[in-house]
Amino acid sequence: MTTTAQPFLHIPAADLLQALASHTEEDLKVFREAWEDLPVDAYLKDGADYRRRRYGSFRGVDRLAPDTQGAFHQSVEVNALHGGVDRHFPPLAEEFASSGVLRTLVSALADRLPGAFDRETGGVGIHQIRIVATRDAQGLPAPEGVHEDGHHFVAQVFMGRSGVQGGASQIYDREHRPLLRTTLTEPFETIVIDDRRVFHGVDAIEPADGHRFGIRDMLLVDFFPRDDR
Repeated sequence: MTTTAQPFLHIPAADLLQALASHTEEDLKVFREAWEDLPVDAYLKDGADYRRRRYGSFRGVDRLAPDTQGAFHQSVEVNALHGGVDRHFPPLAEEFASSGVLRTLVSALADRLPGAFDRETGGVGIHQIRIVATRDAQGLPAPEGVHEDGHHFVAQVFMGRSGVQGGASQIYDREHRPLLRTTLTEPFETIVIDDRRVFHGVDAIEPADGHRFGIRDMLLVDFFPRDDR
């Protein structure tokens, strides 16, 4: 496992695609097409509908044994906008949750974490997220602004974007000094953070010139210790 003093890594798409080389182009295409079937996130404030989402949690990095579907919970201290509420997101589709691509990808991400993590007993959370921007409303990948997620590590895996501009990712140290600002553009390009050592945020997206709407798709992978080993 990689250990680094730096609290984040910016991983080129080519790096993860090499780790996924045992899977065919068709496998990767089917994997990315899973973002076409995400329900609207019912927990957004004021009836907003710009985010689509599915979620699942697992035990063990290499086993990736599914948990009984439970609530996703963050404290108010971590997420002032949506924290303190048990959020019951629609589950991952069965085909996606059991995908060989997902298992290889999670294992490859665990190999690249910027710090130690117990692969056998640790928990893994998988979020499929699509942000939609229209001429009437921006899409907010991080409506809570610059924040932390409350996990040990978080991998932000870019899946694709179409018809949008904006959406730059930012990383800050714990004194809110900027460490990184970049726009993810290649499928499987990834930022992995030590969530205990940095804050992060993402700019809003809006339709690009000549487009009435656009989308940005992300896979977020949380790595966290479990209390029920």
